[in-house]
Amino acid sequence: MTAPEADDRPTAGTAVVTGASSGIGAHYARHLATDGYDLVLVARRAHRLERLAVELREECGVAVEILVADLARADERAPVIARLGHPDVTLLVNNAGINGYGPFDEADPDVLAQVIELNVTAPTLLTRAALTGMRRRGVGAVVNVASLLAFAGALPPDPLPHRVVYAGTKGYVVTFTRTLAAELQGTGVRVQVVCPGYTATEFHAAQGLEPVAEGAQDLVTVSARAMAAEAVVVASLAALRTGEVVCVPGLNDPSALERLVEAELSVRSGSSAELAPRYRT
Repeated sequence: MTAPEADDRPTAGTAVVTGASSGIGAHYARHLATDGYDLVLVARRAHRLERLAVELREECGVAVEILVADLARADERAPVIARLGHPDVTLLVNNAGINGYGPFDEADPDVLAQVIELNVTAPTLLTRAALTGMRRRGVGAVVNVASLLAFAGALPPDPLPHRVVYAGTKGYVVTFTRTLAAELQGTGVRVQVVCPGYTATEFHAAQGLEPVAEGAQDLVTVSARAMAAEAVVVASLAALRTGEVVCVPGLNDPSALERLVEAELSVRSGSSAELAPRYRT
């Protein structure tokens, strides 16, 4: 799944990174600063953002802005959306997300609503805000962070988490990105969805209504099955340079994605005026 016109990364400008206070988002910020991007860092924890901003200004000599925002709230999204309209923005990384794990019929409806707002509504609206200027200028990129759980819908919990809404939102992000990539072919604007598996971050330490508490144990760093957050970012940025629309950092056989496309084409052959024989009485 490759965008044919994508043969190198966007011109360095300003990268907006959401969920930048830790984990995957913080590593995106560090790598992009090293590549010469100025940064706008977005997250809920101001002290974490301030600490990272000082580090990147001193070590990389780039300009770093901070926007403290809960992107699940429309009023707090508004300043971020406004900033994405500025002409210096050449890259958006939609990384902020929460899990809301738990049996669906026992889940707090407020948590589920927040999962949908943050994982679906926010990246959709932020991408829309960034895309107008990028398309007009003919350069730019959007990276959306999804999950391999987007492809795990039919599998029961254990060892996978109870993930009905989370997996559904990440399935949206995958389809949204792939469809948008097809729409944008030939415009000079690229989009990518990165789908990490089990990753060593704080992500698993909270459901979402409140940020992860300071000092919370990283639940997966000791697991041999967990990929380092920095490795996810290295894969994503390498894939962005080569034009991969779907990046799976741990996937050894990329032809699996081509087989997925073939399977989808086969399923879509069901768009017919004729009822399938097995449904005829």
